[in-house]
Amino acid sequence: MHTSSLPLRRLFCCNASASAPSFSKKKPLVFLGSPQVAATVLDALLKSSSLPDSNFEVAAIVTQPPSKRERGRKILPSQVAEHALERGFPSDLIFTPERAGEEIFLSNLRDLQPELCVTAAYGNILPTKFLKIPKLGTVNIHPSLLPLYRGAAPVQRALQDGVKETGVSLAFTVRALDAGPIIAYEKVQVDDQIKAPDLLDLLFSQGSELLIRELPSIFDGSAKLKAQPQDDSKVTLAPKVTPEESWLSFDQDATLLHNKVRAFAGWPGTRAKIAIIDEANGEHEVLDIKIITTRVSARGNVPANEADDITFIKGALVIPCGGSSALEVLEIQLPGKKVVNADAFRNGLRGRKLKKA
Repeated sequence: MHTSSLPLRRLFCCNASASAPSFSKKKPLVFLGSPQVAATVLDALLKSSSLPDSNFEVAAIVTQPPSKRERGRKILPSQVAEHALERGFPSDLIFTPERAGEEIFLSNLRDLQPELCVTAAYGNILPTKFLKIPKLGTVNIHPSLLPLYRGAAPVQRALQDGVKETGVSLAFTVRALDAGPIIAYEKVQVDDQIKAPDLLDLLFSQGSELLIRELPSIFDGSAKLKAQPQDDSKVTLAPKVTPEESWLSFDQDATLLHNKVRAFAGWPGTRAKIAIIDEANGEHEVLDIKIITTRVSARGNVPANEADDITFIKGALVIPCGGSSALEVLEIQLPGKKVVNADAFRNGLRGRKLKKA
């Protein structure tokens, strides 16, 4: 189905409740999510709801309003909305309120009489008047082992901290951010090369399975009884990442920088300034480059007299860092260019030298 012609902001029509599942014996579930990782969860719900023995149906989808995305900066529906429309989900049951507390939206939600709401990377705060609507409450898939990394960027902050283990939690939603009782969780081991987008995909995939496994206990009320309150003494926070954090400072240890590259992969990325020096004519050019893929060098201590020199080994630029460590850069991106590997970048230098800027 071609999405651009569909009336995506048709949501606040007075007859939105006409599609309310009053003729069905299945329990109405409302899904809230926005980016691509949330489409994984939606898929799992739609697949499960279509099974012969399923006792629920996806009665509506709530997602972020259309916004400017990609390089063309066209106004496009959220990835969840696009995915739902491609799957043939009724466009009049895709709601895109600016805020989840809007009265017209809440009125339409009440008309659907949802038993349960499920959220996965929705991106809007849910006010108390929203949380009171679903009979069985709202459950959220959160990509961390709560109470660790509550907040907007749990995967990025966990990778930035260099954790060896993380996971995904299924928890009831309360007014306080990511603070509700935990129904279930799944642990995931983190290798030292995985980047945020891949870990995010993995965690939401695991979270989808966890949700489907736990839905029967949520619907029969036993999940409410077994859910464990969070230990507030162990809370850590995962604040939103800002573009200003994307700069790398090579006076820091290489492991810290490598973890930052992995954490900020995708968005906002990581940037650094390097100097290209042509010794033949003394020319000196400072470039703002994006660092795409790295590893911590296994080489020994970098001599002090080489602390500013960027050298090459096969397949990597070697940049001296703090504490006599070194970062090997495997892939980089020059302004306005495609991502290239270190060998291709080296070939483009034509014998010119590199230094830290």
